[in-house]
Amino acid sequence: MKKFKLIIYILLIGASSSCIDQILDRSPQLAFTEENAFENFQVAQTYALGFYARFPGYNTSVLDSEFHGDLMMNNNSVLGSNWIWNRIVLPNSSGIWNFSFVRRVNIMLDNLERSNMTEAEVNHWRSVCYFFRAFDYYDKISAYGDVPWIDRVLTDKDELLYAPRTPRAEVAQQMLNDLLFAEANMMEPGTNGIVGNSVSKDVVRALISRFGLFEGTWRKYHGLSGAELFLRASVNASTTLIANHPNLHPNYDEVFNSASLAGVNGILLYQRHEFGILTHNLSTRVRNSSGNWDITKKGADMYLLNDGKTRWNSPLFETDQDPYPEFRNRDLRMYYTIVPPFRVRPVSGDRTAWQPTNDPKHLEYIDLMNTISNETQKQLPSRNWTRFILRVSPHFRDFNEGDPYNVSRTGYFLFKYYNRLVDNVQGGDIHDAPIFRMGEVLVNHAEAKWELGEFDQSVADITINKLRQRAQVAPMVLNEISIDFDPTRDPDVSPILWEIRRERAIELMAEGFRFDDLRRWKKMDYTDEPKLGRWIRASEVNNRLPIQGGASEGYIQFFPGTPPAFPDYYYLYPIPSEEIVLNSNLVQNPGW
Repeated sequence: MKKFKLIIYILLIGASSSCIDQILDRSPQLAFTEENAFENFQVAQTYALGFYARFPGYNTSVLDSEFHGDLMMNNNSVLGSNWIWNRIVLPNSSGIWNFSFVRRVNIMLDNLERSNMTEAEVNHWRSVCYFFRAFDYYDKISAYGDVPWIDRVLTDKDELLYAPRTPRAEVAQQMLNDLLFAEANMMEPGTNGIVGNSVSKDVVRALISRFGLFEGTWRKYHGLSGAELFLRASVNASTTLIANHPNLHPNYDEVFNSASLAGVNGILLYQRHEFGILTHNLSTRVRNSSGNWDITKKGADMYLLNDGKTRWNSPLFETDQDPYPEFRNRDLRMYYTIVPPFRVRPVSGDRTAWQPTNDPKHLEYIDLMNTISNETQKQLPSRNWTRFILRVSPHFRDFNEGDPYNVSRTGYFLFKYYNRLVDNVQGGDIHDAPIFRMGEVLVNHAEAKWELGEFDQSVADITINKLRQRAQVAPMVLNEISIDFDPTRDPDVSPILWEIRRERAIELMAEGFRFDDLRRWKKMDYTDEPKLGRWIRASEVNNRLPIQGGASEGYIQFFPGTPPAFPDYYYLYPIPSEEIVLNSNLVQNPGW
């Protein structure tokens, strides 16, 4: 390659100036321009492949958004979430208020009609563009409400550059219209040379399921009109998806920690990773000293016992004052999401080896994980990225036994993205990332059906009970759910809806949904209470961990005091100040 580049360089130096001018005047044969990028189906496909970078995949910033909810916390922070503690300041700029991706999509839309493609082919690529533009706008209206609707490539004199924000209702309606067009007109992967693992009709339906639920419930709980239209769109899309994909992959953990998701039941679209081509660092961060994701006590309490009852009303629940009985007889997803308790003895001179202690209870979850996982996934004891063992769990940041990795402040350390597919390599993780999956579709469908007044036992059976069956939890039986089923229930929420929302929280734990869920339900007041950790005794941790109320035993409370009430105006983000300076017709969201 170096020799080839040198030959080209010599040829150009030796050419006359007129020859060089002729060369430079020619259009580059291998470069995309607006004139050649959309000539036919195949080159259009090449251009559209660039859109896929818009998916976050295993981007740790998405997971970090969970810190703004009530079920997770940053165990490496002494300040807590700026949203929860009311410390948001007006930003100069924002990655969400950025329309460069919309421009890339609109370039394709503006040029499709002059291509050599058939009408069906043009409509396919228009559908792909509509999908990705709606995916991008989903974040925008979620954050800001009213946002400029840009449906063409803007010139420096375009009136839209200085237009006011388009009302949310208009933007949401256009997004839905575009997605319905895409559902009707998109060609399927494998036809006409379309590459596999790409946007399909079912992927479009998955976005409609997600967006319709979000927009419909936002409208309902924030006093806006038109909720039913979007909830109905969500239900219609998820109904088709449930019919098309009746089976789930039987192992919840493998959905998030597989070297390949190709052909896996319930995976609609995924980001492929391969060593040396495209990797990420999520599992590495979970396993090294920079991992900082904790589940809160409230998050841990969400997990049902396997009799289908809560820790508050199940006779199977013993106590939470000892981590071993606390984890006993629980939803399998708990063991895959939170590191279970264990203790081992190290082997002198070999930090990768271990031996059991003299207490057989320390092996309980080591034995359990051997039956529900394997050596490349979640066998205990857990290890850092160099295979060094962790001697004990729970393993606290401020009171540990000399292992500086996998540390926790609540004592409920995140396990969900831990795997051992790659050892001794930092930032070279290869497990594929699900982008759209049926687990989310099922909880979307259950919630949207309830909001429409159509949730019954048959809906529970095809949604929540499918997820519970995989988790080895007894099914939801509607006539068994009463007002006292969970004494911690928000009294303003129906007992059945509370259980639907519980299932959503468990299935989607640590996937970046909770903050937006609380915002659309207008329930950010759930964050007005302290984030607690495990029950501990001060004497057993040398008085180094803070206990709620300063007691000698009780729940860990790392942040002193109680967060302030969440202001109503915080439900929408502030528009960046630079944007208002550039466009005087933009009006800031109220309160900011």
